[in-house]
Amino acid sequence: MKIIIIVLSLLGAVAASAYQHTGPVLEVTDSKIVVQKGKEKWEIARDPATKTMGELKVGEKVTVEYKMTATDIEIKPAKGKK
Repeated sequence: MKIIIIVLSLLGAVAASAYQHTGPVLEVTDSKIVVQKGKEKWEIARDPATKTMGELKVGEKVTVEYKMTATDIEIKPAKGKK
């Protein structure tokens, strides 16, 4: 029973860290996809590991799932601390 709770907790954490956006494709390259969101253009990076189901082309309506991951974290002392 404990294992099931742990697995469900981990799945919930993974789902919570992913985002998605649906809209028309404005541009697509090997390294990015640009999707319209209202008046904004969202540029989302892609790589060879990105799964694509169907033919990805300009004008198609897509749902893109993505994650934001930190690559570097620099700690700076708070003001007034030495």
